[in-house]
Amino acid sequence: MTPPNDVVADAAPTTPGAVGAATALLDAYRPGDTRFFASPTRTLLAHGTAADVPHDGRPLTERVAATLDAQVRAGNQAPIVVGSIPFDPTEPAVLAVPEAARWAPALRTDPLVALPTPPPGTAGGWQVREVPSGEEYAASVEAAVARMKSGEFDKVVLARTLELSTDGPLDLPAMLQRLARRDPRGYSFAVPTGAGRTLLGASPELLVSRHGNRLTANPLAGSTPRSADLAEDVRRAAALLESAKDLHEHAVVVDAVHKALAPFCTDLDVPERPTLVRTATMWHLSTTLTGELAEPATSALELATALHPTPAVCGTPTGHARGVIGELEPFGRGHYTGMVGWSDARGDGEWVVTIRCAESEETADGGGRLRLFAGAGVVADSSPEAERAETGAKFRTFLDAAGVDR
Repeated sequence: MTPPNDVVADAAPTTPGAVGAATALLDAYRPGDTRFFASPTRTLLAHGTAADVPHDGRPLTERVAATLDAQVRAGNQAPIVVGSIPFDPTEPAVLAVPEAARWAPALRTDPLVALPTPPPGTAGGWQVREVPSGEEYAASVEAAVARMKSGEFDKVVLARTLELSTDGPLDLPAMLQRLARRDPRGYSFAVPTGAGRTLLGASPELLVSRHGNRLTANPLAGSTPRSADLAEDVRRAAALLESAKDLHEHAVVVDAVHKALAPFCTDLDVPERPTLVRTATMWHLSTTLTGELAEPATSALELATALHPTPAVCGTPTGHARGVIGELEPFGRGHYTGMVGWSDARGDGEWVVTIRCAESEETADGGGRLRLFAGAGVVADSSPEAERAETGAKFRTFLDAAGVDR
């Protein structure tokens, strides 16, 4: 098989590209058999499907490696795999080798202008349903706190959803535009997840990336909503840096990431204190870990699966927290808090935590549905109302992109 003309040999471009190249890829996105992924270092638009990664009894990393190797043997000189892996690793991942992949520098290198939020009622009006309701979610947090205070476990991440429906068609390209332009230094994505569904979002959190022998991970844990008032916004940021509750929550996650990555590294740098990362709606505590791989054959996907799920999206101890999530969340997470990204045949790649996202679905009558997700880390001194407010602030990212006034 001859590789497509627009597949570049280097899946991680390092030379500057033409101004506007990344924006052109964003503008070219259309739902269906197209996949978009943008990070602070590069932008990817992939078309078509040359091969799907099968779902069978082999470990995911083996299935991906075999699929990429088969593409190389068939003559594809620079195959990549792109897509999404769900929260539950036993569920099928939706990963594919595209027929064509186009790369550009990062969106942040282009002179982007943020698109205005659409007026409420776009696409024929929205009907919104909370699952669970805000009151039920706060009650679940309260129940989890009581169990932690009794010593049953240390932390759990509890999520809730908003189910949005409309009589008109969904404008997914416009939503992706708003998500990507609102935070061009973050990670934005839109990938099909099967049966006419699309997963799209703008995550602030890098699970892990690998380029050559170098790896980077950037766990986020400990958050507070932004304020439109500058003085209050600064106060909240400063308070987050001194919050004993949030610093403890963050330290638990960083320690877990450190322990998971250390066996793969000859050197792993872990800063002593977190810094702040901001999005349009949230402040987060952030730590960037960097390391040198002991074995060059270790792929980005191997590192990502060793990390997933971190306490930032599940809890600790992991197995017990997963059980609590199954008890207290009245829905299946699907791809939410999984990972989305890409890897190539050399092992390089980027995988981000699937948060600040929604899954879309077209209805038979020409309308559409969106399921939005938001979660918060719950520890023994968490406040149910504070965690409810945090999830509400996290919903704002996608609600603004969809034009929902809530």
